[in-house]
Amino acid sequence: MVGQIVDKAFRVANLLKRPLKDPSATQREVLIQLLIKAQHTAFGKQHRFSSIIYNNNPVEQFRLSVPIFDYDRIYDAWWHRLLDCEPDVTWPGRVRNFALSSGTSGSASKYIPVTRDMQRSMRKAGLRLFMNMPNFDIKPSMFSKAMLMIGGSATLTEQYDYKMGDLSGINGASPPFWIRSYYKPGTEIAKIKDWNERTKVIVENAPKWDIGYLTGIPSWVQMTLQAIIDHYKLNTIHDLWPNLSVFVTGGVNYQPYDAGFRDLYSKEVITLDSYLASEGFIGFQSRKDTSAMRLILDNGIFMEFIPFTEENFDEDGNIYPDAQSLLIHEVDTHTDYALVISTNSGAWRYIIGDLVRFTDIKQQEIHIVGRTKHFLSICGEHLSVDNMTTGVLEVQKELNVPISEFTVSAIETGTSFSHKWYLAVDEFIDVNKARHILDNKLFEINDDYATERKANVLRTPILECIPTQWFYDYMERQGKLTGQTKFPRVIKHQAWAKWEDYVREKQAILSMR
Repeated sequence: MVGQIVDKAFRVANLLKRPLKDPSATQREVLIQLLIKAQHTAFGKQHRFSSIIYNNNPVEQFRLSVPIFDYDRIYDAWWHRLLDCEPDVTWPGRVRNFALSSGTSGSASKYIPVTRDMQRSMRKAGLRLFMNMPNFDIKPSMFSKAMLMIGGSATLTEQYDYKMGDLSGINGASPPFWIRSYYKPGTEIAKIKDWNERTKVIVENAPKWDIGYLTGIPSWVQMTLQAIIDHYKLNTIHDLWPNLSVFVTGGVNYQPYDAGFRDLYSKEVITLDSYLASEGFIGFQSRKDTSAMRLILDNGIFMEFIPFTEENFDEDGNIYPDAQSLLIHEVDTHTDYALVISTNSGAWRYIIGDLVRFTDIKQQEIHIVGRTKHFLSICGEHLSVDNMTTGVLEVQKELNVPISEFTVSAIETGTSFSHKWYLAVDEFIDVNKARHILDNKLFEINDDYATERKANVLRTPILECIPTQWFYDYMERQGKLTGQTKFPRVIKHQAWAKWEDYVREKQAILSMR
């Protein structure tokens, strides 16, 4: 009965919800509200927000007055002051929480401010996602089932009067009221710092819960479900949780994990993609006709889009100072864009690092296709993470083998170059056949890759298959076994040498057995 009441309430709310105004006008209103709120901060005073508000074209004036920031630039100029407890720097008041994020670069942690206004916006977006579930024909009874959230530890590091940790840990430490009675594993278990220990306690408590929903990054959710299945000697997770019906995923492309998850299920589980970054809740999948995510344009985030071209970015993915951004009404479906956001956490024209491609302009729907610094172009091949994922999925399909993780780098081979790949494969495959499939698919989908390969400037890919667990063991060695971190699809420079040293070490140990 509770489920039916909630289902009807959500359906009525969706019917009564006002249709979104013109996206450009909506974003203009968001920007003006941000400027009004931040006009008396140090950042707002320096960039004359008070005068921008009353300009005939505040959006254009804002873009002329405020430069584009990457993390290092905004941290060095502004955000470092937040860590010294200075108030009113880029957003009114003091920042009490910082999300620690190294993205997938493997670099030192970034300190991303998470203000109370941003937390409210994230909760509002989460509620919208949940209220949208009747669009996917979810049974009313499902709205009374528990939700298992797999993420970082909810135990945060305290310093002065603020706290630091994974964003999922920050949110897990104080879940919104509407979800507290459904939230598993619960705050106490979520506070366990060690990932392996936390997983062990989740496994022990799993039979007590009636889980209907899962949320988290696919790799960590998959490991948790597999641990439960192995411990209780189940055929699938539905032997324990027959009502499990929805998986809200995010953080990485889900497709490489799909085959592995299907082995863990005995019935269909609806997979919904979401775009929750440390910097804000940016979008979620809102309809069942597509896997693309609709941008949330009216919730404290102003968005700009910079075409990912040689005119705007150098060969390492660094943005040029004179790069020109586009607004929501100026984009197309043929271009990859670097996302730039201004938010109610005090991020201003901040390049988030993700590359997005629009799939439907009218619906404001996008796919995440890569990272600004995660691509390969050692000789002009312009290979994106999206291309790489498509190639690996083709190998997975043709050889009928799950490949949930992979990483690649460009290396010199004499006077030419090659891409060296490591695939996570837990059963025997014909490596030469896999290499041929991968190479052919990249030929097919990337003209620049095909040109360089035909000229023999780019040689045949080098491919090694290693156990999936090695990827996660390496993350543990790096101190990144948290339930929040993603393994990088592209590794470059010294980080690649460290990764290869680790693989050789594991191979040497294996050969001695």
